[in-house]
Amino acid sequence: MTAPDRRRVRWRCRRGMKELDIVFERFLAHGFAALDDDAITALDRLLDLPDQDIYDWIAGRSEPTETDFEPIIECLRATSAQLPWQQQSQSQ
Repeated sequence: MTAPDRRRVRWRCRRGMKELDIVFERFLAHGFAALDDDAITALDRLLDLPDQDIYDWIAGRSEPTETDFEPIIECLRATSAQLPWQQQSQSQ
């Protein structure tokens, strides 16, 4: 992908669900720059899906439907592991 495509994907990371906005903000600040073109393509496809599905995968309530999404979800899980609601759900 070219630089403009990366900017478009960054913009698409803005979500309607506040919890996802926070996760994606941290991910964009700490992990996005390291993604290769294949990972950016997978993230772009992931962003086509409903917020609730993405959130459930990050929270570990269910697993991604495509194996291409697994590395991105793992990065998002690592990013969100320090968030208060994630710590609370992990201790239960």
